[in-house]
Amino acid sequence: MKTLIYSLTFSLLFLAACTGSTNKTQKVVEKDTTKTKDAGSSSSNKSASTAALLSSYFKLKNAFTTDNDKDAAAAGNEMVAAFANFDKKSLTADQINTYADIQDDGNEHAEHIGANVGNIKHQREHFDMLSKDMYDLVKLLGAGQPLYVDHCPMYNNNKGAIWLSEVKEIKNPYLGQSMPTCGTVQEELK
Repeated sequence: MKTLIYSLTFSLLFLAACTGSTNKTQKVVEKDTTKTKDAGSSSSNKSASTAALLSSYFKLKNAFTTDNDKDAAAAGNEMVAAFANFDKKSLTADQINTYADIQDDGNEHAEHIGANVGNIKHQREHFDMLSKDMYDLVKLLGAGQPLYVDHCPMYNNNKGAIWLSEVKEIKNPYLGQSMPTCGTVQEELK
């Protein structure tokens, strides 16, 4: 894309030098680079907002791997704030509608996790549903980094559950210290 822009820019400058209308050519070139900058900044806004949510989610997941309900609650509250601060300006109308559904559900689950210190079983039930929401969010907007979709077959009376991980190594948030390596990598998201 940059090569195309540079090629067009040089072609226009050469043409302008030959015809003597450099002012018009410079305006066209400036408009083209402005559009490129705007597209790049909207993509970075989307990535930054998604990164904040994922950062909170990983803190939450990692707290569950060590059976730490207090850190999980703090991370749940952090996720509530990340959902509230999510910058939707760079999203399309369809993305905004889908994100609104994810935000409503995800925010509710994060609130429950944050409000239930001392009840890690209940927190993990909400983490199960929150993980599905975060999977949908990453599918919708991307993650800006490789992620792994892990699966625990034993959670919830052998119904199983997924979670997202930033590392390939299995660290099970549903079974915690009792079975820390139970699970498999189900999918890699890029």
